[in-house]
Amino acid sequence: MTRLAGKTALITGAARGIGLAFAKAYIAEGARVAIADIDITRARASARELGEAAFAVEMDVTRQDSIEAAVAETVEAFGRIDILINNAAIFTAAPIVEIERKDFDAAFAINVAGTLFTLQAVARHMIARGGGGKIINMASQAGRRGEALVAVYCATKAAVISLTQSAGLNLIEHGINVNAIAPGVVEGEHWDGVDAFFAKYENKPLGQKKREVGEAVPYGRMGRAEDLTGMAIFLASDEADYIVAQTYNVDGGQWMS
Repeated sequence: MTRLAGKTALITGAARGIGLAFAKAYIAEGARVAIADIDITRARASARELGEAAFAVEMDVTRQDSIEAAVAETVEAFGRIDILINNAAIFTAAPIVEIERKDFDAAFAINVAGTLFTLQAVARHMIARGGGGKIINMASQAGRRGEALVAVYCATKAAVISLTQSAGLNLIEHGINVNAIAPGVVEGEHWDGVDAFFAKYENKPLGQKKREVGEAVPYGRMGRAEDLTGMAIFLASDEADYIVAQTYNVDGGQWMS
């Protein structure tokens, strides 16, 4: 369990959920991890839980000064950043005729601009340091297709897939591999909020949509955060050195590409 021994990782949105699962898996593989989150109180609690290999850093991916400060703080604490996981994101849903500009702006500011400019800041550090690195963006099956009530979120995740391709092609000359993971439906706090959106717009009792989508997964259940960690470890490891600009589905068979 030392595939990432000696490596340091910065994971955004890592105080809970999928990001925290990644942090635990990375530490188990020998890495040190910066738990970056806008909720610094929860990030510190999560870092304490993970022990000396974890470090909490406050980060708002909608603010350039916050991104740069978090990268600098991580480098100061660990000496370098070898791996970045762009995990911070929000979900929104509404029929096309009810989409509000503020919701559109917030989703693109976090899911797309946050991904791009965090990637950029870490890539600049990796280039200056030399030696390359691994960057993993969190896409979604929603980025593979449209959904009637999820136009904005789907568009943000399609943009993440496209950014992964462009950044991957541009940064590999510096030895930086950029790839992405596209989860399907994943159990947790995030899906409780998604379920509430569908309850509102599809007039369903709370919990019904969640049950329906879980039953529709070919594997037979919703995903769990831990189902994604294997791919996250692999893409951060030396074994993935020849993989560039790809997005991998980890979704129990929901989407084939």
